[in-house]
Amino acid sequence: MNVEHEISLLVEEIRRLGTKNADGQVSVKFGVLFADEKCANLFEALVGTLKAAKRRKIVTYQGELLLQGVHDDVDIMLLQD
Repeated sequence: MNVEHEISLLVEEIRRLGTKNADGQVSVKFGVLFADEKCANLFEALVGTLKAAKRRKIVTYQGELLLQGVHDDVDIMLLQD
């Protein structure tokens, strides 16, 4: 699977699991995304896909590397529709 395709799947999953804020931006907690069964089956390397999406300015989140448990409450914000 190529990176662009994985990023598009990630965007779909963020929309499915996330909520819209007052500005209309969709966000989801890393822990919710990581624990979701469908995401676990879709992404071999969720953190790598998130980093690639962040580099392309499709999503944003605090920090560089997200780890399960430690960063479960970190918001992943979708920047593009």
